[in-house]
Amino acid sequence: MGASTTSVERRLVFLVGAVVFIDTMFYAAIAPLLPTLAHELHLSKLSAGVMTASYPLGTLLGSIPGGVLASRAGPKRAVYVGLALLGTSTLAFGFLHNELLLDLARFVEGVGGACSWAGGLAWLVVEAPASRRGALIGGALGAAIAGALFGPLIGTLATAIGRAAAFCGVVVCALALIVAAQRLPVASATSEQGARALGGALRSRVVLAAMWLVTLPAVASGLINVLGPLRLHHLGAGAVAIGAAFLVAAGVEAVASPIIGRVSDRRGRLVPVRAGLGVATVLLACFTLPRTAAALAVLIVAIAAGLGAFWAPAMAMLSDAAEDRGLDQGLAAALINIAWAGGQIIGSGAGGGLAKATSDGVPLTLTAALCAATLALLALHARAALGPQEAGRETAA
Repeated sequence: MGASTTSVERRLVFLVGAVVFIDTMFYAAIAPLLPTLAHELHLSKLSAGVMTASYPLGTLLGSIPGGVLASRAGPKRAVYVGLALLGTSTLAFGFLHNELLLDLARFVEGVGGACSWAGGLAWLVVEAPASRRGALIGGALGAAIAGALFGPLIGTLATAIGRAAAFCGVVVCALALIVAAQRLPVASATSEQGARALGGALRSRVVLAAMWLVTLPAVASGLINVLGPLRLHHLGAGAVAIGAAFLVAAGVEAVASPIIGRVSDRRGRLVPVRAGLGVATVLLACFTLPRTAAALAVLIVAIAAGLGAFWAPAMAMLSDAAEDRGLDQGLAAALINIAWAGGQIIGSGAGGGLAKATSDGVPLTLTAALCAATLALLALHARAALGPQEAGRETAA
């Protein structure tokens, strides 16, 4: 029985990893395509920004429906819907030549991502032991980050052979993953919980704290994704060097995520988070100090490593808190999606706008101050921010 359970768990981890890999790969494929699309469709910088932001906006608005779907219909069906939306919208993005319709396709991709993540994370959490929750979530995050690494390669291929030819394969991938999902059992029962159940969860300090610990690194990464390339270019780095810096940064996060997840399982969710907050506070405040592109590239990689200490522990902490309060894990995943998408929009949109109105140092210093304040609040109110499961880990550690 134990060997059979382990085999199913491995297949499930592989499936969820593949689902989020495909999702983030096509999310990240837009970057190399933007110059070509801007030329073909005469896009302004604002229009290009809207097209880029359409995906996280779709994720934000699709988070609660995706969570309710995972709760009431089951995580497996939520994964089906997410893959179907991803396949059709990405195929449409390959053939369309209208700015508004392309924005809509990206938006639907984001909605599909919300369903896939809600279903996939809920499926992992309810099927796996709580003692390995952080490691499994970290593994899924590592796969997602790896997908983001391959995304620009798909986008570059699309510029060479055409969007239609490059994106046709996503339908095949989506169908293959749906078939693979059908072959896996789901031991958990569906729930009658809906969006109203989120109201009670949002009155919990632990839930709010965990959501904030997902939102904060999303704000910081959104800022770095916007300001990092621009500042590297200002310091003389070319497109290849800029891409290499972010490739290494993402690679560090992908490798570190499962390790950090395992640490959070053994030592407590807040142990790696505290370390990440300390590192992020210092490094974000130093963002404007490097005077060479090489030094800034090293700093960006180090910031990515610091921010990588948040994701798996914070998501596992939110799953723990949901379990303690009887909230369905599909709805817990919806809260994760809301926190991530909201942080990305604030960081890349509002943060970029603030940097343009003032200087790069202002939003980065504010974000560093938020990290420092969060670290101080965790030190002062750590017990209040812990659920029963996390309090037990902290005591044991």
